[in-house]
Amino acid sequence: MTSVKSIAVLTSGGDSQGMNAALRAVVRSGLFHGLEVYGVQRGYQGLLNDDLRPMDLRSVGDIIQRGGTILQTARCKEFMTPEGQQRGADVLRARGIDGLVVIGGDGSYQGANKLSKLGIKTMGLPGTIDNDIPFTDVTIGFDTAVSIVVDAINKIRDTMSSHERSSIVEVMGRHCGDIALYAGLASGAETILVPEVQFDLNEVAERMKTNFANGKRHSIIVVAEGAAKGDDVSKQITEISGIEARVTVLGHIQRGGTPTAADRILAGRLGDFAVRQLIAGNSGKACGVIKGELTTTDIDVVTNTKKAFDTDMYDLALRLSQ
Repeated sequence: MTSVKSIAVLTSGGDSQGMNAALRAVVRSGLFHGLEVYGVQRGYQGLLNDDLRPMDLRSVGDIIQRGGTILQTARCKEFMTPEGQQRGADVLRARGIDGLVVIGGDGSYQGANKLSKLGIKTMGLPGTIDNDIPFTDVTIGFDTAVSIVVDAINKIRDTMSSHERSSIVEVMGRHCGDIALYAGLASGAETILVPEVQFDLNEVAERMKTNFANGKRHSIIVVAEGAAKGDDVSKQITEISGIEARVTVLGHIQRGGTPTAADRILAGRLGDFAVRQLIAGNSGKACGVIKGELTTTDIDVVTNTKKAFDTDMYDLALRLSQ
């Protein structure tokens, strides 16, 4: 018999589409297995404030299709300190909570890892649009964010083609260029700029000039925010090529909206998996999906590993952008 009788779940860091679906899966799977389930309001800040509430079936009803997180999220500097981390562990113990599921990105995983080292049974779920968590092929929210960017580029392409202009589309991705890469590939962008690959804007501008001279009516450049600022790229491209380059910064629109079916299914699988792992006695793990299979990796390893960039996908995008 498992020693886990009650669990808590929190969402932390930047929100991503599918967090609610993951929360729903954790709560309903926990209740299915006879556990008490608590939701922590506003991430680690709520944990330090002892802001926990019991969750039942109805508390997660009608949320699978909603973006954001009904538990809300907040940054918490206090939890970055050893004293804050100890206080968080003490709150969980005082509540009699046996396990914690953390849904979030790298910073959220760092917090879960600290709690694990203090003896709290933890499981991490990769909830971030950036797709920058290692040991999982995809993160919750990534598919939706890419779909939003592709839809925006489709609309931008219509007007750029009408005016025979170049468009610079700046997307999220401070350290990881996956949104730019996948959205650029899916939308047929001529150029994709990511922080993982060096680039020369002179070459980009010259290729654009050649394409326009050969009859192209528009050009789309997708740039991850960690590679360059859209305004800077636009200025240099226009100066070099003489072709007007308009900038669209998509910003937080990439985080909102209804999660895709793929993100809902991923969230459901991972949420249920995390609960079953805790019941089985596992802890200090990060859940992921690799080649379609559910996996766990020590969260300490995950937080100390940088996700590898998919150079094969990048090379494919280059070949198809001619």
